[in-house]
Amino acid sequence: MEYLELFLKAIFIDNMVFAFFLGMCSYLAVSKKVSTAVGLGAAVIFVLAITVPLNFLLDKYILRDGALESWLGEEYTGYDLSFLTFILFIATIATMVQLVEIIVEKFSPALYNSLGIFLPLIAVNCAILGGSLFMQQKEFATISHAAVYGIGSGIGWFLAILAIAAIREKIRYSNVPAPLRGLGITFILTGLMAIGFMSFGGMLTGGEEEKKETKAVQVEEEKTTKEVAENTNVTILK
Repeated sequence: MEYLELFLKAIFIDNMVFAFFLGMCSYLAVSKKVSTAVGLGAAVIFVLAITVPLNFLLDKYILRDGALESWLGEEYTGYDLSFLTFILFIATIATMVQLVEIIVEKFSPALYNSLGIFLPLIAVNCAILGGSLFMQQKEFATISHAAVYGIGSGIGWFLAILAIAAIREKIRYSNVPAPLRGLGITFILTGLMAIGFMSFGGMLTGGEEEKKETKAVQVEEEKTTKEVAENTNVTILK
């Protein structure tokens, strides 16, 4: 249940596009056709699914303060390599993007040509780097949590670009006012979809507050019961 909740939150609540507006450059430029949107979205899912767990390992065993101690010995206790976070994270992302570019060019030249410069630009897509930085911020306990979060974030970005691509193909035949044609109506649609995705927030987080309140009540009741018992014992002893 924990993994499912994390997966759904990464897709709907913490959506890279609709919650944080990350990766907007590729989102706007490659969403004119559904076919190209699907190709780029699949590439983003693959890159996030690989880089987030890899960067989790880098963060846990190399970058954190004192991380080197766990596998190199006590003499490395005071080493803090967190200043290398951006360099190592981007190096990992660039490597995976290069691998994706080689695979797409080999097996789907048409998709490779249609994506153009935006395929290698995944390496500097802030949604990809954001996935690793959010993973670091959330301090996941295991690599499986990081992998689930990476896959969920990729699927969330994929759904966002697929949805806007399908809508943009349809509105070509609509009578959109001249000042709003192109990016204008696209930004409006993105905002409306972001509002729609915000409605998922209460579905997965509403129960947490109730649990906290219930736990607080239980703790208070236990405290009261303990005080009553102690007072009773004191009275009996007297």
